[in-house]
Order: sequence, then C-alpha cells, then structure tokens
Amino acid sequence: MKKEVRKAEILLDYAPLIDAPPVAPAQLHQKACQNDFTTISAWLDIWLGNIKANHERFGDFKENGVGKLFGKFSHSPVIVAGSGPSLKRNAHILKDRNKDMNVISCLHNFHYFEDLDVDIDFYVTLDSGPIVIDEVSIGGKQSEDWYWERSKDKKLIAYIGSDPKLFEKWQGEVYFFNCPINNESISELSKELEFHTYVGTGGNVLGASTYLAKAIFGGNPIIFIGADFSFANYDVEKPMFHAWDSDYDKEIGYTVGMVDIFGNRCKSWPSYANFKAWFDYVVTVVPGLWINCTEGGTLGAYSEGVLRQCPPMDLKDCLRMYDMFGEMRDQCVDPATKDKKLLF
Repeated sequence: MKKEVRKAEILLDYAPLIDAPPVAPAQLHQKACQNDFTTISAWLDIWLGNIKANHERFGDFKENGVGKLFGKFSHSPVIVAGSGPSLKRNAHILKDRNKDMNVISCLHNFHYFEDLDVDIDFYVTLDSGPIVIDEVSIGGKQSEDWYWERSKDKKLIAYIGSDPKLFEKWQGEVYFFNCPINNESISELSKELEFHTYVGTGGNVLGASTYLAKAIFGGNPIIFIGADFSFANYDVEKPMFHAWDSDYDKEIGYTVGMVDIFGNRCKSWPSYANFKAWFDYVVTVVPGLWINCTEGGTLGAYSEGVLRQCPPMDLKDCLRMYDMFGEMRDQCVDPATKDKKLLF
C-alpha cells in the first residue's frame, strides 16, 4: 500500500521588532555605495549616448519632467511595488483596493500586473540597457505586442538615460527624471541640458520609486510590497528571484546568506544585499511612516529582529486600516438596518 506523504506546513511569524539596526546608519550607506565606481565605469558611455538620443527625440526634458507631478499624492498613502518573489503572495489583492490607494511599480512588473488586471498609477524605469524592453513581456501570459498595446493607457517615469528603444515601443505618457552621478561628463551634460530634477535611487529602480513616492509625490506612509532583496525562501522547488519564471533563476551564481523578516536564513546576491542596506538606511534616517507589506524577504531584517522603523505587516491588514470604516456603511446609509455590528 502506497503511503501518502504530506508536505509539512510552515508557520511563519514575523520576527520581533528592534529599535535600530545593529550597525550605524553611516555604515549602511557606505555598504550601499561601495560599488558606485564600478557601475559608473561600466555604464558611463551608454548613459551619455542614451541621454543625447532621448533629448534629440523628446526635446527639453523639463517639458516632460517629473516635476509636473510634484505633490501628486501629498499626505496620502502610497504603495511602492518592487519585483521580488513575494509578489506572488499578495499582488492580486491590489485589484480590489480602494482607488484612493495609489501604487507606483517598477516597470519589471508590467506584464505581471497586467495579467492580474491590477491598475498601476505609475511605472518607473531606471535601466539603461535593452533588457528592460524584454522584461515588459517575458514571464507574461500574453504576446509581446499585447503588452505594448496595453501601455497606451499607462504612465511611465523614466531616467533620462534609459534605452531609447523603450520609447519607440511605449505608447503611453512619459515623464523624465535625472540622477545624481559622481562623474564630470554626466554633470556637464546635465548643466548643458538645464534639467536638474534629481531622484535618489540607491542604485536600483525600487529606490527610485521610493524616492518619487516620498520626495516628489509627497506620500506618507510608504507601503512596500515585492521588496524582498532575496530569493524566494518558501513553497518553491528552486530559487526564484521574481514571482514568475525568469532568466535570473537559471544560473544564480554566487550568493550571500541573509536573514529574512521571519528570522530564517535565505540567499541573495551581493548587489541586492547592498540595495537592502540602502533601504535600511533610508527608513532609519528619513522621517515618515514606512510599512513593509512584502510578506517575505529581508527588508529591515537582522539576526536580532526587524527594524521598528519599517514594521512588517500583511498587505490585506494594512489596506483594511484605511477601509474598515466602510464596514459600517449600511448602518450609516440606512439607520433602520438590522445590522447591529460594532467595528470595535
């Protein structure tokens, strides 16, 4: 007789909160910036070429600048979506969110959210290579042309050094931002263009999205989803870096050990460990409310616990905070209703 073997259920509780990171914020910032010189050396010529080509196509960047969106979501909660594997846990919940809850997402997620029919207020891209064009559709359920057709009703916020071919395919609105890069050639070109609406990024598009949400749009609190900075750790047969199958998962190469928000060990790439350090620095030193609704990953996590400055929370519970008064609608609209429910 064949014996049935059941997979053990893993019960996950968020790790306890800690008041501060176990290392000084200055050390976190230093870790986040340690590869800047290498990145600039590798991409400088591509950035310069892309900026000039995009300026030739669009003209004055100020006319299409992200400054036109200043204060767009002031004093309102903004959900910022990274492209981590934990999106599989909760991205679908956004479809039924209150429409006052605005979402800014990395462009990497375009096909994923379109497949879920989740409305996104703004997509953001920082990449200067052609890979960003492929990622709009790779991993999706539809054809490449289908996704580009869907872009006609979407809004994109892009680094001025993005790949020009992206704008040949994107059919919706485009807004531009500049980046502070410690290089004389880039600085001189920025002066020549007279476009100085800068966005801090921490070297990654989720960082750019976060800066836009907080410093340009004026959002508060900032609510993170998909901010894993690590491979999927649960309910997967192989390491996955996104919520969908991608080329990133074929050869993961050298990894480093990290601690996730449940206090368990997980794996990541050194570059993403640096990105995580930048976010830990930001939530520690920048005033505001930060909530981590990723439901996985390493944001704010250490062996000692998770940063109190960015507490973990399930997305459905976070969204309910803003909508729970709606549960009293029947009693208020029709006081004669037999509904005797108390909210608390």
